[in-house]
Amino acid sequence: MAAVSERQVAAVRGFNRFYTRKIGVLREGVLASPFSLSEVRVLYELAHRKTTTAAELGRDLGLDAGYLSRILRRFAQRGLVSRRRSNSDGRETQLALTPRGGEAFAPLNRRQIDEVQTLLAELPEGERQKVVTAMRTIEQAFSPASSEPYLLRTHHAGDIGWVVSRHGALYAQEYGWDLTFEALVAEIAAKFLRDFDAERERCWIAERGGTNVGCVFLVNKGDGVAQLRLLLVEPEARGLGIGKRLVDECIRFARESGYTKMFLWTNDILHAARRIYQAAGFVLVEEERHHSFGHDLVGQNWELALK
Repeated sequence: MAAVSERQVAAVRGFNRFYTRKIGVLREGVLASPFSLSEVRVLYELAHRKTTTAAELGRDLGLDAGYLSRILRRFAQRGLVSRRRSNSDGRETQLALTPRGGEAFAPLNRRQIDEVQTLLAELPEGERQKVVTAMRTIEQAFSPASSEPYLLRTHHAGDIGWVVSRHGALYAQEYGWDLTFEALVAEIAAKFLRDFDAERERCWIAERGGTNVGCVFLVNKGDGVAQLRLLLVEPEARGLGIGKRLVDECIRFARESGYTKMFLWTNDILHAARRIYQAAGFVLVEEERHHSFGHDLVGQNWELALK
């Protein structure tokens, strides 16, 4: 290991002092709220996960178990967090943000977005992009790709546009598919937003380091059948198990929602996705040759019985 100079240490310490002052981390109440920085971090994670456990939160946030337990206890007393025993492991308690917790988090989230926008607005566009790139470089340097955590969340405003854009760009780059594929994805995405049934349908976004790196949709096909659609994982995030996790979330949600079967349509050249479907228990039930997206392809229908 190369020696670290005193000058390098001083530079990092100086940056830390500057940036914590700049973003107000040392203020007693973060974002003009009654919450501490740690409490806001916990609220953020709860708001972006359907359910989680204290062990998962402690690991991902690097918080002491006793300290986190006291935060969660205060949240529960204020009605911000609900607790229930896990169906799969009675030793675990599943945590979820309550509607009251969501109401408490919403203005914090909005103020944080506004503060960051104000911070970046001080810079001209060229400098702004340099700063964002430098931040990502620092994060990636201290977060090995093999161990960097990611989170799954439901879609927010702007996510569906990202889904369409990335499908179009990636499939053109990796398979040479033309713009008719992006048009198809846009139609699927628009229908999802227009007819969205929050009780029976979901879009999950995989996020890593504040950047979207994956997605999947589960939609109601009718007659007790759920359809899995638009599975995608960015190249730099592959190998982390994100694709499997996205598919597993679809299956779990479909079972909890009372569907009896899952269905998906794919093409035989999408080898990585097919391996995930097979490992999850999907069975190939039909194949058909077709000419789409500028290529001769073999379409495949896969099904998974849920009951």
